Amino acid sequence: MKIDAQHIDEPGLVVLDITAAGETTAHAVMAELEQWWATSGIMPVRREPGMQGVKARVYADIRRRGPAASA
Repeated sequence: MKIDAQHIDEPGLVVLDITAAGETTAHAVMAELEQWWATSGIMPVRREPGMQGVKARVYADIRRRGPAASA
């Protein structure tokens, strides 16, 4: 997938590609990231034919803290 310039046009904006054995693990990772930073949330996972595991992409602003990091 293409990364649009708007997703990384400022310092602190990142795009994180996640690869995991299964959907449960990928969702757990996205939920944890959401606790630390402002993220795009739990994103859909996808499977690539012929490849093991699942993939997901999360957009994050590491300048803004998530609810757990703010406490």
